[in-house]
Amino acid sequence: MDSSIDAIALQVNGESKTCPLGTKLPEFLIQVGLNPQLIAIEYNGEILARPLWESTALQANDRLEIVTIVGGG
Repeated sequence: MDSSIDAIALQVNGESKTCPLGTKLPEFLIQVGLNPQLIAIEYNGEILARPLWESTALQANDRLEIVTIVGGG
């Protein structure tokens, strides 16, 4: 069996990344070491509302721009 069928390629902040086919957005964020509570996401050119994250399955060639929220004073 060809394992490349089970993985998809996407762009994250301009870098090529891969993940398993059918990966939900929150799963992917954890896989790449991000805390979903501290980020905002642009998904294929549009800000993705947090309530939609759980139902968003990543697709081949998706483009994510991820911004980390930084606190400070």
